[in-house]
Amino acid sequence: MAQTDANFATAGSATPDDPLIEIRNLVKVRRQGGVEFELAVPEFMLPGGSFVALVGESGCGKSTLLDLLALVLQPTSCERFLFRNSGGETGSSADDVLALWRSGDEKALAGLRRSRLGYVLQSGGLLPFLTARQNLRLPLNINAERNGYARVEQLAEKMGIAGLLSKKPRFLSGGQRQRVAILRAMVHRPALILADEPTAAVDRARARVIVDDFRRLAVAGGSSVIMVTHDPQLVERVADATWTFNVQQASDRLTRSVCVAGSR
Repeated sequence: MAQTDANFATAGSATPDDPLIEIRNLVKVRRQGGVEFELAVPEFMLPGGSFVALVGESGCGKSTLLDLLALVLQPTSCERFLFRNSGGETGSSADDVLALWRSGDEKALAGLRRSRLGYVLQSGGLLPFLTARQNLRLPLNINAERNGYARVEQLAEKMGIAGLLSKKPRFLSGGQRQRVAILRAMVHRPALILADEPTAAVDRARARVIVDDFRRLAVAGGSSVIMVTHDPQLVERVADATWTFNVQQASDRLTRSVCVAGSR
């Protein structure tokens, strides 16, 4: 399998001794109808507390990379994949995700997804039969953290939706639903929040405010964020780094996506 020599460089202005995520020579190949798509990540280290944007055209591999980082998609090949409890703390314990994949330890992988990850869907993904408050409490209930209920109220106040918590999603605007979805991803204080086009359903002005609040609250809570967007101008003010995807037609049957890290 062809490999790329491009580097998936470290995000942010400084590299901590122990990054939150550390990946080396990860490749994911997808085949459909005799055609292959290859996403290669030669080297990737994500500092703790950073806000990174993934920007690229449709079909370039942004969602594939999110699924790999969310531990719901297994790579075709990989030399190293470490996920630490927190970034920037020298000597912090790390889970060898590659070893868990190879051993088929789905219980351990599910535990990592539950405790260390938050995910914001483009659609929001709120349960329609629950109120905003009940949706926000779900991660706490799943992780047996009911003593964190007060944090729901505090974050809602900071996000400007405290007066909406008793309403069900159908009574909220698109922007309000996305604010609830973002808070739900961070309320259990995960190490990493993955966000797939979280502002696609709102206009530019509202999107800017939402992204500003997203970064402010996530970083204050100790979470790193990787956010997919089609709009680089939306995140240029808040992202520590913007990663783009250069799609190359290697042959008639192989398309390769190369990840390029850029500074703020």
